[in-house]
Amino acid sequence: MANAAPATGRRPLRRPPARRSSRALAGCLALVSLAALSGCSAVSETTGKPTVVIGAKEFTEQWIIGELYKQALTHAGYNVELKSNIGSTTVIDGALTSGQIDLYPEYTGVILQVLARSRTVPHSAAATFQQAKAYEETRGLTMLPPTPFQNRDAIAVKPAFAKKHGLRTISDLKKAGHVVFAEYPDNMEGALGYRDMVKAYGLHNTEVKTLNIGLQYSALDHGQVEAADVFTTDPQLARGGYTLLDDTKGYYGFQNVAPVVRKGVQEKQGPEFARTLNKVDALLTDQAVREMNRAVDTVRLAPSEVAAKFLKANDIS
Repeated sequence: MANAAPATGRRPLRRPPARRSSRALAGCLALVSLAALSGCSAVSETTGKPTVVIGAKEFTEQWIIGELYKQALTHAGYNVELKSNIGSTTVIDGALTSGQIDLYPEYTGVILQVLARSRTVPHSAAATFQQAKAYEETRGLTMLPPTPFQNRDAIAVKPAFAKKHGLRTISDLKKAGHVVFAEYPDNMEGALGYRDMVKAYGLHNTEVKTLNIGLQYSALDHGQVEAADVFTTDPQLARGGYTLLDDTKGYYGFQNVAPVVRKGVQEKQGPEFARTLNKVDALLTDQAVREMNRAVDTVRLAPSEVAAKFLKANDIS
């Protein structure tokens, strides 16, 4: 695959690798409050341009994308600081709008559903991006073009369970009777959350079991749950041991990734700044991201190492 990660690169899940704690910035990155984040920030000028401060959320895929941005921009001659593990969507959005970071990678559907609190879901990825960008531009922000890949929530079951009950869609879960459903703890409420999902699909005979991200697959494998909320770039899905149920209501929307940037940053950094980020994002296919995620979560490579190998394989560093 021309644009995929190197053989050692796989895709990460949304939990921190153990080696994360050894990083020099670990103390700062573990903080989730804006006050603490502010304490970690630093701005310097070494080449006549202000340091670009990149943020990333608290899971593997974000750490890798943050590293990709950082390393590609550094290679292009920019001064860059990366603050990974900042926190949830609302926390990192607060860091951006308050000027503590200059940009971060965000999922287009999340912007509409979580930040803009849109009650409707666009019917295409392009429409989702355009609406998300329009929303951000009302707040002094803008967005660069989105990635080819999406990382959407999806509902997975074991193939034998799907065959036994004739399941093809999320609505079909009603055919299975009582269903134990795995959901990660911070996705119980709100847009994209478990409770609204069961209401949308009328799954009134569903019992929820909260599990940290990454544990839902072993729970499915061992019969501890019958269905689970997963992410479409999870490396476990590449094994072919799970069936994803069709989201016929479009509940989970479209979730391409695009850099959300404070207005004025591009002007200060010059045209090569956006070109560099766009070049990286154009390489991020489903397969490439899934492979890099697996390299961190399964092979246990550091996100920085995986990002470096990917950029080198694609002649960016």
